[in-house]
Amino acid sequence: MKVRGLGRGLAALIPGAEEFPVQERVEHVPTDRIRPNRNQPRLSIPAEELEELAASVRTHGVLQPIVVRPVPDGYEIVAGERRWRAAVLAGLATVPAVVRQVGDLESLALALVENLQRSNLNPVERARAYRRLQEDFGLTQGEIARLVGSSQPSVANALRLLSLPEEVLEELQRGSLTEAHGRVLLEIQDPARQVELGRKASSERLGVRELSRLVRAHGVGSRVRRPARKDPDRTALEEALSQRLASRVRIRAGRKGGVVEVEFYSEEDLCRICEILLGGPVS
Repeated sequence: MKVRGLGRGLAALIPGAEEFPVQERVEHVPTDRIRPNRNQPRLSIPAEELEELAASVRTHGVLQPIVVRPVPDGYEIVAGERRWRAAVLAGLATVPAVVRQVGDLESLALALVENLQRSNLNPVERARAYRRLQEDFGLTQGEIARLVGSSQPSVANALRLLSLPEEVLEELQRGSLTEAHGRVLLEIQDPARQVELGRKASSERLGVRELSRLVRAHGVGSRVRRPARKDPDRTALEEALSQRLASRVRIRAGRKGGVVEVEFYSEEDLCRICEILLGGPVS
């Protein structure tokens, strides 16, 4: 499936994406015949953000056409829900739109990419959109990454957030915790402790490093002891390997020799790491 672009921004985000073909005509579609995209990854739009855009629409109109697809009762938005809602709020009877015949996958992909382009999705919305691409359309993490112009480890890390308790996901959606906070909380095995430390980080506005120190002090689950002092050279090597492999690496030294542990999150992720280590595809 080839996703056509939504303009220069999308063409830059997805290598090879095309601009709108010149033959596609902009129509003025009645706002009351348009419905939101059921695949829309963004679940909420702040009222103040919408009112600010509506004020601009009242003055200048809708400068960039939205993209819609025909449905039995009118049109469904493919991209541009914020602009449509702002047009409704501004009292416009019609909105400029390009009508396109697209399937569910392209509709979801374009809605996701448009929001990612504007950094409008919170970590949970992004992760749930990735999961929909996985479950509903059978895409691999690598295919999702290529589709949205991201990296496979970034997609994998986003999906891991969905294993956190709902209370923590709510904090991530509100923005009181960041995705980096969520990754730190994933080191904890006990969901109740994840909630407890997540609430503490949110209420006390702890930074990621502060939360990480707190997690280490409490111990990760019941299996981890208070960490002993580590050789700074070994720590630097772990960080370098983690950055190179885009995955967490631990070096455990014994009396003679030791063990290097590399985390992976799926069979696909394991293959990716092996390809880096082996310098080519795994046969």
